[in-house]
Amino acid sequence: MPPTLNDIERKILDYMVRYLRDNTYQPSIREIGERFGIKSTKTVSEHLQALADKGFLERDPSRSRGVKILGVDLHAETISLPCYRALPDDRNGIPTASAETFLSIDRQLTRSEGGFFVMAAGDELAALAVQGGDLILVEPALIDELEEGTVVVARLPEGPRFRRFTRNGTGIYLQPLRQGQEAVRVQDPTKLRLIGRVAGLFRRMDGGGQTVSLTAH
Repeated sequence: MPPTLNDIERKILDYMVRYLRDNTYQPSIREIGERFGIKSTKTVSEHLQALADKGFLERDPSRSRGVKILGVDLHAETISLPCYRALPDDRNGIPTASAETFLSIDRQLTRSEGGFFVMAAGDELAALAVQGGDLILVEPALIDELEEGTVVVARLPEGPRFRRFTRNGTGIYLQPLRQGQEAVRVQDPTKLRLIGRVAGLFRRMDGGGQTVSLTAH
């Protein structure tokens, strides 16, 4: 399995890929620091070295822009998203280090960065005709953007869960997708931890099902 990246390493790598596509040359260490609010060029250099040690970069420390990105198709309009086997614990942000792998998809298939894939387990989303092994795309979202009936991922006391978002005259509710679960009334929308909304589905049609291969780019 390829090495995984922590959150800041993934963000720096994605930024470098976008910058190279837009400018045909790499950002300098100082530019990377300014982009992520890192004042120390030494700290930026350490992040770049970590990416090099994990096989994502080749470095020439003697040059300000002496970096070569490895294993990424710089001509494709793609974005790399983490993929998990279960909904990730988001208490400290989405932890990319615990991702099973990263999947690259066309940018036209996702509205924004910050999304992720999760593999559906069993009949968890059977009400949506989702099968175990399907890959669910979850994108960041704000409450004001949600339409009635949107399926979301929200943090409940027992952890992140799939729920259907509804509104009525008495407030906001998170409706269950399986029998035996209770609806949750959101008394204070400002305290709702909305992780994202379900935006897409990828399913193998050749009987792959549970054996979908999570292959990193």
